[in-house]
Amino acid sequence: MSNYDSGNDSILEMYIFESETLLDQLEEILLQSEDNAELTPDDINEIFRIMHTIKGSSAMMEFDMLAHSSHKLEDLFFVIRENGIKPEDFGDLMDLVLNFSTFLKGEVEKIKNNETLLDENEQLIVETDAFLNRIKGLSQETTQKAQGQTIDDGYDDGELETLDAAVEDDLFGDMNFEELMNDEVTDVEEHDDVVLTGEKTNIYCIHTRFNVDSQMENIRAFMLVNKLESIGKVTQMIPEQLNNNPEAAGIILKNGFFCHIETKADKETIENIALSILSVKSIEFLDCSQEELIDAEIETKPEVVEAGKKAPEKANDASKQKNNVQNLISVDLNKLDTLMNLIGEIVITESMVFGSVGMEGKRDESFEKASTQLQKLTDELQDIVMSIRMIPIAGTFKKMQRIVRDVGKKLKKEVEFITMGESTEVDKTIIDGIADPLMHLVRNAMDHGLESAAERIAAGKNPVGKVILSAQNVGGDIIISVSDDGKGLDPVGILEKAKEKKLLVKPEEEYSEKEILNLIMAPGFSTKETVTEFSGRGVGMDVVKKNIEKVGGSISIESEKGSGTNIFLKIPLTLSIISGMEVLVGEDIYEIPISNIRETFKITSNQLIKDPDNNEMVMIRGVCYPLIRLHDIFEDKKCETHIEDGILMLVDSGDTFACLFMDDLIKKHQIVVKPIPKYLNHYSIKNSGIAGCTILGNGSISLIVDIPAILDHY
Repeated sequence: MSNYDSGNDSILEMYIFESETLLDQLEEILLQSEDNAELTPDDINEIFRIMHTIKGSSAMMEFDMLAHSSHKLEDLFFVIRENGIKPEDFGDLMDLVLNFSTFLKGEVEKIKNNETLLDENEQLIVETDAFLNRIKGLSQETTQKAQGQTIDDGYDDGELETLDAAVEDDLFGDMNFEELMNDEVTDVEEHDDVVLTGEKTNIYCIHTRFNVDSQMENIRAFMLVNKLESIGKVTQMIPEQLNNNPEAAGIILKNGFFCHIETKADKETIENIALSILSVKSIEFLDCSQEELIDAEIETKPEVVEAGKKAPEKANDASKQKNNVQNLISVDLNKLDTLMNLIGEIVITESMVFGSVGMEGKRDESFEKASTQLQKLTDELQDIVMSIRMIPIAGTFKKMQRIVRDVGKKLKKEVEFITMGESTEVDKTIIDGIADPLMHLVRNAMDHGLESAAERIAAGKNPVGKVILSAQNVGGDIIISVSDDGKGLDPVGILEKAKEKKLLVKPEEEYSEKEILNLIMAPGFSTKETVTEFSGRGVGMDVVKKNIEKVGGSISIESEKGSGTNIFLKIPLTLSIISGMEVLVGEDIYEIPISNIRETFKITSNQLIKDPDNNEMVMIRGVCYPLIRLHDIFEDKKCETHIEDGILMLVDSGDTFACLFMDDLIKKHQIVVKPIPKYLNHYSIKNSGIAGCTILGNGSISLIVDIPAILDHY
């Protein structure tokens, strides 16, 4: 576990973010390489760089176990970079490194959740050592030495000793995290008891540059300052507040890191300490006062000495190129949430001002122009803030590729995985909410949907199955589909299983094919006879449905027996501000999301019919829909009860439709969604057909109707 100061939360958050990003990159390279059945030299170098960076940053953060584990993979890819990898070892390498990636991701997640890390994953370390021995031919070497022979492995004695040490079980026995980097840095600890050069205190202006590919430059600068504080006092830095400045890494990457130190130590001691920090490229001493330090950031720098040699002439060009790539900065999601809430308050306040009864008769031409301009600017501001929260769904889709790969190997099914519409952008909160449902649907497609190779051949199909994951923007909503070309769903079998589990709520002959397919989302439903790690527990599709509805979405199913299944998820772009229709029920105003509304109309009493159970139905263009009176749901007695005096609204959630009866429609507008206060939870508000609330222009509160919940319940 780390001794890292938890007070520097912003640096810890950046470490977590960078580590997760690098591990995602690692996984992407591995899966792409596995598809291509080869590791290119560029792939190997990139993996080596990723593990090197994670090792260094983990060691600096004093997450020793993560540094040790990353060091193991770095050793592995050092050998592979020198020797290559044999085709017969390629599959085992992919399994090993992907398992290591999963382990490292899990440990980083523990850091995020402030949980205790493992001391070590002994099984992975042993497997890695064994694989290293295998690809280095150590067992063969041992055999030949026993026979008095030697082999030429391409290494000199020093290199071989270094590599052999890398695979010893006790490699990291008593080493501290500085010693972990002994292959490229000087031990910092030897400077802790530095001999000072006389009584005079010197003031040095130091300019430090880091390697172009180092990443997390502000963390490295932070560690440098900590080490310099052991021999003196750092009085000024550019940039300042390394642990609370999201732009610090970019500034350091572009201009380097500047600091003043007051110390009795000499320049050589300072230089040795600086160069002992991982990824420090060079250090120079500037002839400037503290006042001139501010200008030093943009002044032409003198020639830089880099560990005893001149820096390459193109070093600055490389920095500029990387800086061009890093035009994006990471922003704390909580800050975006706060910004979105403020925009919501502006929208509400604007509505209150323009809808104020006291303003009637006082609006002149200048007021109208100003109000129109304000509304325009508010709309633009709202669009920009919402766009900041929007991220491509590609990251979620890429995670599914790993699921397909792992499940396919365990089930011994060959699968072609296709993704489309990866650039489609969705609100970050919604993407987080649909990740688990998507994972379950992809697993279902692999386990339930696709047949074995033998079954596919017998059915005249390609032995390689196909799973397609796609996303597209349709009319302000995102439609995500998970499709397979497997055996499809059997309506007869589903109906029998639902009947057996007592899940039917009406006579089986009254179920349409769509309703039968939707039964697989009933709680406890499963057609799997045996329980596996992927399915058979009957807690799958109903949870998927609930999670999709939590983010304001719906799910529908299409399937043809023998040809495959398509599952469609319809989700909103954002949850914060939505389009709603104000409706009147008695004396109260409710909001119904526009995304759930299909049409509104009036009917005559002769269009109202009743089913055998005396439930009201409405006949529209030859189709019967159940009628739900909102005043019954919300127990409002002061409302219209005669069908011809009110308005009917056809709404849907997935494949379920119904007609809502209300007094009147008021207007369509943008509404800011507010959660129901927690102190009302004991009243079971969420189970009463209410999804949230919003504030109207007059300052009153309007409840937002939960259409999926109402259609499920009624």
